[in-house]
Amino acid sequence: MTIWVDADACPGPIKTQLFRAADRVGVDVVLVANHPLPTPRSKRVRFMQVASGFDVADNAIVAQLAGGDLVITSDIELAAEVLAKGGEAISPRGEVFSPDSIRGRQVQREFMQTLRESGVTTGGPPPLHARDKQAFAAMLERWLNRYQRKRSS
Repeated sequence: MTIWVDADACPGPIKTQLFRAADRVGVDVVLVANHPLPTPRSKRVRFMQVASGFDVADNAIVAQLAGGDLVITSDIELAAEVLAKGGEAISPRGEVFSPDSIRGRQVQREFMQTLRESGVTTGGPPPLHARDKQAFAAMLERWLNRYQRKRSS
């Protein structure tokens, strides 16, 4: 199993948590982005650069994804594709995307897009807070525990 990171928009502190987890647990982490990103010297962390363009990184992740892999993303549509393919998805804020929750999130995203297209300023996401990092760490740890149990059985 692999952890795939939609790395263009993934906050640095979240990547740092993933780098530590890769070495601590022995799971592969792949950062996918359309521009070079620094990665630590680790046999478990690698970088995949893709061409620029709409959804190019997302498409690369979905193409490489295997069932049971984890994807770190804020992109609702990517999360939906990951779930449809048998993967798991967590946002950098620790939100676990599930088959039960994803449709509601897609509707919310479409509504916000309609507002923006109508000229309403909706603003971006709030800054990453300590509670977001803690929520992410907790969800990541749950996935890593399942990963370790599967690997040892």
